Amino acid sequence: MRILLPYLLLATLSAAAPRPNLVILFTDDQGTLDANCYGSTDLRTPNIDKLAATGVRFTQAYSHTVCCPARAALLTGRHPQRGGVRNWTQGDMNSAKGINMAVEEVTLAEALKSAGYRTALFGKWHLGAHPDHGPKKQGFDEFFGLRDGFIDNYNHHFLHGSGYHDLYEGTDEVRAEGQYFPEMMIRRCVGFLEENRKRPFFLYVPFNIPHYPEQALTQHTKLHADIADPARRSYAAMISTTDHYIGRIIDKIESLGLRDNTIIVFMSDNGHSEETGLRIRVDQHTSGRPKGYPYGASGGGNTGRWTGHKSTFLEGGIRVPTIISYPARLPRGQVRDQMITAMDWFPTVLELCGIDQPAAAPDLDGHNILPLIESPTAKSEYGDVLHFAWRSDWAVRDGDWKLIATTNRKSGQTTMTLHSLSDDRPERKDHAAEQP
Repeated sequence: MRILLPYLLLATLSAAAPRPNLVILFTDDQGTLDANCYGSTDLRTPNIDKLAATGVRFTQAYSHTVCCPARAALLTGRHPQRGGVRNWTQGDMNSAKGINMAVEEVTLAEALKSAGYRTALFGKWHLGAHPDHGPKKQGFDEFFGLRDGFIDNYNHHFLHGSGYHDLYEGTDEVRAEGQYFPEMMIRRCVGFLEENRKRPFFLYVPFNIPHYPEQALTQHTKLHADIADPARRSYAAMISTTDHYIGRIIDKIESLGLRDNTIIVFMSDNGHSEETGLRIRVDQHTSGRPKGYPYGASGGGNTGRWTGHKSTFLEGGIRVPTIISYPARLPRGQVRDQMITAMDWFPTVLELCGIDQPAAAPDLDGHNILPLIESPTAKSEYGDVLHFAWRSDWAVRDGDWKLIATTNRKSGQTTMTLHSLSDDRPERKDHAAEQP
């Protein structure tokens, strides 16, 4: 019996060290510097700042220029166009089949589910709404939220065009008019954490905020009443509402005693929105909102010395706030300036969880950034080069130079502009003529 004791003890210790949990908090249209820990002193983001204090904050993290490609890059670890996400994906589940991310793409959810994780997505999918596609076809055990890009938070309708209702449990439509969607999704997140506290889980929380329509909680509108600029005031309230719900998730993880063994990744999908002129333009809109109803963004984001915004390849459109916090293993309260992208989370998480890349998964474009997280002197696997493509436009960064190709969709003519990140006012000047 004495001979067996060491082996029994080893087995017990191994069983007591479960694989880490994973939570990804993916905010929507949160600009380059829009958190206190990034220097925006007029904002109140205690929960995002808490993640930074307990983890590693990145100053040169890149997502994408708009929602769809950013989500594809995050979930597949690959350039989005590889899976067919080259343009806006199908929005209305009940419309004719449009563009949807290829089901052959292997998502992070599929990789973790095959390793025994319980997986859930509560929030925004935006990779194709067709019932033959979607979260439950790509590794998520549970899905509640919107299948397209955005909704009115109270009536749950897409507001562009004539509109349509977009709130689903899997592919089953949910009618809950009057209920605030961010609150609904966070209740689902909290319930999921409670139900799965004794097993490894992957909770993907793709928020639909601070994306327009800017419908902040009343307490956060009052909190920022002293900001003089109305655009910044409205946007700041949305950032605080987003931070509030991030805090609800963190608090639940802590109350369950799971914080040390839970990897939390925080990132935005693109820069802040300047889509300020959006209005309901038809009578009898399906949402019930009247013609002329404004629902666009305030345009109140902060890019600091950078220029650009969502839908551009300038730094303000693609460089986003990003943090990883995993107290049991990774550094705390540190900053990394090396280049990383949303594609890197797939291989990095698998490494942290001790899971091999699925055999069926195609080659990844992202890199395992653990060496970089653990050392401020480690080199980025990208070297000095990044590539982006969306619709008929593209960009290449090589060191401090960035070449951007923009195609006029009416004439088909492509214009190239050349920008420098090392200028006193980065990227504002086009150097193409003088540096052919």
